Amino acid sequence: MRPALWPVAAAAAGLTYAVAETRAFTLRRVTVPVLAAGSAPLRVLHLSDTHMTPGQRRKQAWLRGLAELEPDLVVNTGDNLAHLDAVPSVLDAYGDLLDLPGVFVFGSNDYFSPVRKSPTGYLTGGTGVASKGAWERQKDLPFEELRSAFRQRGWVDLDNRHADLEVAGRRLAFVGVDDPHLGYDVLDDEPADRTADLAVGVAHAPYLRVLDRWNALGYPLILAGHTHGGQLRVPFYGALVTNCDLDRARARGLHQHRTPGHEPSWLHVSAGLGTSPYTPVRFACRPEATLLTLTGIDSSGPH
Repeated sequence: MRPALWPVAAAAAGLTYAVAETRAFTLRRVTVPVLAAGSAPLRVLHLSDTHMTPGQRRKQAWLRGLAELEPDLVVNTGDNLAHLDAVPSVLDAYGDLLDLPGVFVFGSNDYFSPVRKSPTGYLTGGTGVASKGAWERQKDLPFEELRSAFRQRGWVDLDNRHADLEVAGRRLAFVGVDDPHLGYDVLDDEPADRTADLAVGVAHAPYLRVLDRWNALGYPLILAGHTHGGQLRVPFYGALVTNCDLDRARARGLHQHRTPGHEPSWLHVSAGLGTSPYTPVRFACRPEATLLTLTGIDSSGPH
């Protein structure tokens, strides 16, 4: 091959790998010391950003297999849909997980069909809430059908809601918001329930206004998605963007969030399981679900 063609060949190889990586589904395992000292562990499966289309058989089969983990709780942080006819595929993929205790919030791609976007605009765009004009079109995805199906199977809707749920003999107190990326979140000033075994905040997009409020209100654990882990990551550099105002260093995984004068909250951001059908690539950022083992605060730290 002539040297002049080497960059073209390298670009083609990189694109081929990036497309293939979207099907390299990975289970992450994380330990979070967030329960009272001496507590028995709780196993929480965090799912996010599935972006399902009916033809994604491999993703659906992989998701069905997660029921074998037998988690105590499933937390779904939104963006389940990427197609008008995807609800049956989502329900089939989650399968037996829907028989377990679960909570959920929605993201923008539970409401609006994916649209073509400029990759350059995504990489250079702002980090704030999506502009109002971007979402003036009518909600066209069957989100109410999906919401009803989740509720009928026993999962708890946390879109701008508080709820309690008994999980493996423990009482968990939840607060959730509708998608902050759309500006749908309604934040209140109700402190975390200190009488519960654990108080948890659940959001689709990890905007700082949400994280700051929940940290100040005393929520020890916050779960979110939305970022896709950056989707395109550079080795030894990390995510290029987060698509919100969260810093790039926390685009995925377990970190802490702290506001002045308050104890830190644990923050877990899922890199998610899918992509928009119009940008079916991932690089150095495999699609993932995460099994979080919540342990007593006297146990070993995150790993």
